[in-house]
Amino acid sequence: MNNNPANRRLQVFTDPAALARAAAEEVTRRMIAAVRANGRATLALSGGSTPKVLYALLADEPSFRERFPWAETHFFFGDERHVPPDDKDSNYRMAKEAMFDKLSGTLPPENIHRVPAESPDAYEAATNYSLEVLRVFGETTACFDLTLLGMGPEGHTASLFPGTTGLRETVPVAAAYIEKLAAYRITFSPSLLKNSAAILFLVAGKDKADTLATVLEGPSEPDKYPIQGITADDGETLWLLDQAATAKLSSTRS
Repeated sequence: MNNNPANRRLQVFTDPAALARAAAEEVTRRMIAAVRANGRATLALSGGSTPKVLYALLADEPSFRERFPWAETHFFFGDERHVPPDDKDSNYRMAKEAMFDKLSGTLPPENIHRVPAESPDAYEAATNYSLEVLRVFGETTACFDLTLLGMGPEGHTASLFPGTTGLRETVPVAAAYIEKLAAYRITFSPSLLKNSAAILFLVAGKDKADTLATVLEGPSEPDKYPIQGITADDGETLWLLDQAATAKLSSTRS
Protein backbone atom coordinates (compact mmCIF):
# COMPACT_ATOMS: atom_id res chain seq x y z
CA MET A 1 0.00 0.00 0.00
CA ASN A 2 0.96 3.59 -0.45
CA ASN A 3 0.58 5.95 2.50
CA ASN A 4 1.23 3.12 4.98
CA PRO A 5 3.00 4.22 8.18
CA ALA A 6 5.17 1.60 9.79
CA ASN A 7 3.14 1.75 13.00
CA ARG A 8 -0.21 1.05 11.29
CA ARG A 9 -1.98 -2.31 11.48
CA LEU A 10 -5.20 -3.42 9.79
CA GLN A 11 -7.62 -6.07 11.05
CA VAL A 12 -10.67 -7.11 9.03
CA PHE A 13 -13.86 -8.67 10.46
CA THR A 14 -16.89 -10.24 8.84
CA ASP A 15 -19.42 -7.63 9.97
CA PRO A 16 -19.91 -4.62 12.28
CA ALA A 17 -20.91 -6.85 15.22
CA ALA A 18 -17.65 -8.81 15.06
CA LEU A 19 -15.74 -5.57 14.65
CA ALA A 20 -17.38 -4.06 17.75
CA ARG A 21 -16.61 -7.15 19.82
CA ALA A 22 -12.95 -7.06 18.78
CA ALA A 23 -12.86 -3.36 19.62
CA ALA A 24 -14.31 -4.04 23.08
CA GLU A 25 -11.57 -6.58 23.71
CA GLU A 26 -8.89 -4.19 22.46
CA VAL A 27 -10.14 -1.28 24.56
CA THR A 28 -10.47 -3.41 27.69
CA ARG A 29 -6.99 -4.87 27.29
CA ARG A 30 -5.39 -1.48 26.76
CA MET A 31 -7.16 0.15 29.70
CA ILE A 32 -6.10 -2.67 32.02
CA ALA A 33 -2.50 -2.31 30.83
CA ALA A 34 -2.56 1.47 31.31
CA VAL A 35 -3.85 1.14 34.87
CA ARG A 36 -1.20 -1.43 35.69
CA ALA A 37 1.51 0.85 34.31
CA ASN A 38 0.31 4.24 35.53
CA GLY A 39 -2.43 3.72 38.12
CA ARG A 40 -5.07 5.15 35.79
CA ALA A 41 -6.18 5.08 32.16
CA THR A 42 -7.39 7.77 29.76
CA LEU A 43 -9.75 7.02 26.89
CA ALA A 44 -11.04 9.44 24.23
CA LEU A 45 -14.42 8.35 22.87
CA SER A 46 -15.91 8.71 19.40
CA GLY A 47 -19.46 9.13 18.20
CA GLY A 48 -21.11 6.89 15.63
CA SER A 49 -23.05 3.66 15.30
CA THR A 50 -20.13 1.23 15.69
CA PRO A 51 -18.83 2.91 18.86
CA LYS A 52 -22.37 2.84 20.27
CA VAL A 53 -22.41 -0.96 19.95
CA LEU A 54 -18.93 -1.07 21.48
CA TYR A 55 -20.00 1.02 24.49
CA ALA A 56 -23.04 -1.17 25.08
CA LEU A 57 -20.87 -4.30 24.99
CA LEU A 58 -18.47 -2.85 27.56
CA ALA A 59 -21.29 -2.01 29.95
CA ASP A 60 -23.64 -4.95 29.35
CA GLU A 61 -21.56 -8.03 28.75
CA PRO A 62 -20.04 -9.54 31.92
CA SER A 63 -16.86 -10.64 30.15
CA PHE A 64 -16.05 -6.98 29.53
CA ARG A 65 -17.89 -5.21 32.34
CA GLU A 66 -16.24 -7.27 35.08
CA ARG A 67 -12.71 -6.83 33.71
CA PHE A 68 -12.83 -3.19 32.67
CA PRO A 69 -11.10 -0.87 35.20
CA TRP A 70 -14.00 1.58 35.47
CA ALA A 71 -12.89 3.27 38.68
CA GLU A 72 -9.46 4.09 37.25
CA THR A 73 -10.44 5.11 33.71
CA HIS A 74 -11.11 8.71 32.69
CA PHE A 75 -13.40 9.21 29.70
CA PHE A 76 -13.14 12.15 27.29
CA PHE A 77 -14.69 12.98 23.92
CA GLY A 78 -12.60 13.45 20.79
CA ASP A 79 -15.30 15.64 19.28
CA GLU A 80 -18.77 16.93 20.00
CA ARG A 81 -21.64 18.67 18.29
CA HIS A 82 -22.37 22.20 19.46
CA VAL A 83 -25.53 21.11 21.28
CA PRO A 84 -26.64 20.65 24.90
CA PRO A 85 -25.80 17.31 26.57
CA ASP A 86 -29.39 16.08 26.37
CA ASP A 87 -29.71 16.79 22.63
CA LYS A 88 -30.39 13.76 20.42
CA ASP A 89 -27.25 14.56 18.37
CA SER A 90 -24.93 14.79 21.38
CA ASN A 91 -22.04 12.29 21.42
CA TYR A 92 -22.10 12.56 25.20
CA ARG A 93 -25.76 11.61 25.34
CA MET A 94 -25.12 8.58 23.13
CA ALA A 95 -22.28 7.36 25.36
CA LYS A 96 -24.31 8.12 28.48
CA GLU A 97 -27.29 6.06 27.34
CA ALA A 98 -25.23 3.22 25.86
CA MET A 99 -22.69 2.94 28.69
CA PHE A 100 -22.47 5.47 31.52
CA ASP A 101 -26.06 5.14 32.77
CA LYS A 102 -25.55 1.40 33.26
CA LEU A 103 -22.56 1.83 35.55
CA SER A 104 -23.98 3.67 38.54
CA GLY A 105 -21.86 2.84 41.56
CA THR A 106 -19.11 1.42 39.36
CA LEU A 107 -17.92 4.39 37.30
CA PRO A 108 -17.19 7.53 39.38
CA PRO A 109 -19.05 10.51 37.86
CA GLU A 110 -15.92 12.64 38.13
CA ASN A 111 -14.20 10.29 35.66
CA ILE A 112 -16.52 11.45 32.87
CA HIS A 113 -15.23 14.61 31.20
CA ARG A 114 -17.78 15.88 28.71
CA VAL A 115 -17.43 18.86 26.39
CA PRO A 116 -19.38 21.89 27.72
CA ALA A 117 -21.07 22.15 24.34
CA GLU A 118 -24.16 23.87 25.71
CA SER A 119 -22.11 27.08 25.79
CA PRO A 120 -23.53 29.55 23.23
CA ASP A 121 -19.98 30.20 22.04
CA ALA A 122 -18.37 27.11 20.47
CA TYR A 123 -14.90 28.67 20.74
CA GLU A 124 -15.39 29.24 24.46
CA ALA A 125 -16.51 25.62 24.85
CA ALA A 126 -13.38 24.44 23.04
CA THR A 127 -11.12 26.62 25.20
CA ASN A 128 -12.73 25.36 28.39
CA TYR A 129 -12.40 21.76 27.27
CA SER A 130 -8.72 22.33 26.46
CA LEU A 131 -8.26 23.56 30.02
CA GLU A 132 -10.09 20.52 31.40
CA VAL A 133 -7.94 18.12 29.41
CA LEU A 134 -4.75 19.77 30.59
CA ARG A 135 -6.03 19.95 34.18
CA VAL A 136 -6.60 16.20 34.31
CA PHE A 137 -3.22 15.44 32.81
CA GLY A 138 -1.52 18.05 34.97
CA GLU A 139 0.84 18.99 32.14
CA THR A 140 1.09 21.39 29.23
CA THR A 141 0.49 18.47 26.86
CA ALA A 142 -1.80 15.46 27.03
CA CYS A 143 -1.21 11.91 25.85
CA PHE A 144 -4.27 9.66 25.85
CA ASP A 145 -3.72 5.97 26.41
CA LEU A 146 -6.22 5.27 23.64
CA THR A 147 -8.18 7.44 21.22
CA LEU A 148 -11.16 5.99 19.34
CA LEU A 149 -11.91 7.46 15.92
CA GLY A 150 -14.16 6.80 12.96
CA MET A 151 -14.14 7.92 9.34
CA GLY A 152 -16.78 9.90 7.49
CA PRO A 153 -17.67 9.02 3.89
CA GLU A 154 -15.61 11.99 2.67
CA GLY A 155 -12.58 11.19 4.82
CA HIS A 156 -13.10 13.30 7.92
CA THR A 157 -12.29 12.02 11.40
CA ALA A 158 -13.31 13.42 14.79
CA SER A 159 -14.68 16.76 13.53
CA LEU A 160 -11.73 17.51 11.29
CA PHE A 161 -13.42 18.15 7.95
CA PRO A 162 -11.75 18.96 4.61
CA GLY A 163 -10.91 22.63 4.24
CA THR A 164 -11.80 23.67 7.80
CA THR A 165 -9.75 25.69 10.26
CA GLY A 166 -9.53 22.78 12.70
CA LEU A 167 -6.93 21.13 10.47
CA ARG A 168 -4.45 23.91 11.31
CA GLU A 169 -5.11 24.27 15.02
CA THR A 170 -2.36 23.55 17.54
CA VAL A 171 -4.39 24.11 20.71
CA PRO A 172 -5.60 20.84 22.30
CA VAL A 173 -9.28 21.39 21.46
CA ALA A 174 -10.62 23.59 18.67
CA ALA A 175 -13.94 24.83 17.34
CA ALA A 176 -14.64 25.04 13.63
CA TYR A 177 -17.60 25.99 11.49
CA ILE A 178 -18.50 23.20 9.09
CA GLU A 179 -20.01 24.79 6.01
CA LYS A 180 -21.67 21.63 4.67
CA LEU A 181 -23.40 21.08 8.04
CA ALA A 182 -24.14 24.76 8.69
CA ALA A 183 -23.01 24.14 12.26
CA TYR A 184 -20.06 24.38 14.61
CA ARG A 185 -18.19 21.35 15.86
CA ILE A 186 -15.78 21.06 18.78
CA THR A 187 -12.89 18.70 18.19
CA PHE A 188 -9.53 17.49 19.37
CA SER A 189 -6.87 19.10 17.21
CA PRO A 190 -4.55 17.00 15.03
CA SER A 191 -1.68 17.54 17.46
CA LEU A 192 -3.67 16.18 20.40
CA LEU A 193 -4.94 13.19 18.43
CA LYS A 194 -1.49 12.32 17.13
CA ASN A 195 0.02 12.50 20.63
CA SER A 196 -2.04 9.47 21.71
CA ALA A 197 -0.22 6.34 22.86
CA ALA A 198 -2.55 4.44 20.53
CA ILE A 199 -5.26 5.32 18.00
CA LEU A 200 -8.04 2.88 17.15
CA PHE A 201 -9.98 3.58 13.95
CA LEU A 202 -13.33 1.81 13.60
CA VAL A 203 -14.64 1.76 10.02
CA ALA A 204 -17.61 -0.28 8.81
CA GLY A 205 -20.02 -0.25 5.87
CA LYS A 206 -19.94 -0.37 2.09
CA ASP A 207 -20.50 3.39 1.93
CA LYS A 208 -16.95 3.80 3.27
CA ALA A 209 -15.27 1.48 0.74
CA ASP A 210 -14.28 4.01 -1.92
CA THR A 211 -12.94 6.53 0.56
CA LEU A 212 -11.11 3.89 2.58
CA ALA A 213 -9.31 2.67 -0.52
CA THR A 214 -8.28 6.22 -1.38
CA VAL A 215 -7.18 6.98 2.18
CA LEU A 216 -5.11 3.83 2.63
CA GLU A 217 -3.83 3.22 -0.89
CA GLY A 218 -3.91 6.60 -2.58
CA PRO A 219 -1.51 9.56 -2.40
CA SER A 220 -1.27 11.53 0.84
CA GLU A 221 -3.69 14.48 0.64
CA PRO A 222 -4.58 15.29 4.27
CA ASP A 223 -6.19 18.60 3.37
CA LYS A 224 -8.65 16.69 1.19
CA TYR A 225 -8.83 13.57 3.40
CA PRO A 226 -8.07 14.74 6.96
CA ILE A 227 -7.96 11.20 8.32
CA GLN A 228 -4.73 10.62 6.36
CA GLY A 229 -2.99 13.14 8.61
CA ILE A 230 -3.89 11.37 11.84
CA THR A 231 -1.56 8.65 13.05
CA ALA A 232 0.01 8.16 16.47
CA ASP A 233 3.37 9.93 16.32
CA ASP A 234 5.13 7.68 18.81
CA GLY A 235 2.52 4.99 19.34
CA GLU A 236 0.42 2.49 17.45
CA THR A 237 -2.35 3.09 14.92
CA LEU A 238 -4.79 0.22 14.55
CA TRP A 239 -7.60 0.04 11.99
CA LEU A 240 -10.48 -2.33 12.70
CA LEU A 241 -12.53 -2.77 9.52
CA ASP A 242 -15.43 -4.87 8.35
CA GLN A 243 -15.38 -6.70 5.03
CA ALA A 244 -17.83 -4.31 3.39
CA ALA A 245 -15.57 -1.34 4.07
CA THR A 246 -12.55 -3.12 2.56
CA ALA A 247 -14.29 -4.12 -0.69
CA LYS A 248 -12.23 -1.69 -2.81
CA LEU A 249 -8.84 -2.32 -1.22
CA SER A 250 -6.24 -4.13 -3.32
CA SER A 251 -4.86 -5.73 -0.15
CA THR A 252 -5.74 -5.83 3.54
CA ARG A 253 -2.28 -6.71 4.74
CA SER A 254 -0.76 -4.09 7.04
